[in-house]
Amino acid sequence: QVQLVESGGGLVQAGGSLRLSCAASGRTFSGYIVGWFRTAPGKEREFVAAIRWSGGSTYYADSVKGRFTISRDNAKNTVYLQMNNLKPEDTAVYYCAARPGTELYETPGKYGYWGQGTQVTVSS
Repeated sequence: QVQLVESGGGLVQAGGSLRLSCAASGRTFSGYIVGWFRTAPGKEREFVAAIRWSGGSTYYADSVKGRFTISRDNAKNTVYLQMNNLKPEDTAVYYCAARPGTELYETPGKYGYWGQGTQVTVSS
């Protein structure tokens, strides 16, 4: 069992950067995959990025490749999403999610553990 808490959201201007954090409690991320998803106003939940804890391999949605980077910190048991060159269309509530295993999925239904979400708003 794992509980996830996102933080780091806020209001930024287009072209700016934010770093989101996803901290786990209850157990470590070891043996899990961790994904970031977002829900924009009026839209369905969208896959953003995922990381395999063991080995750190990553997978990104085409819409964020080259701008977003997912990473992990073993000592802090935390996954990060570094978001650069933000655009207004990135405005959404961002969620982290986790699933036991090693395969990187982009389907929300594959993830059983979810955080509460953190708001990211990009102006201009």
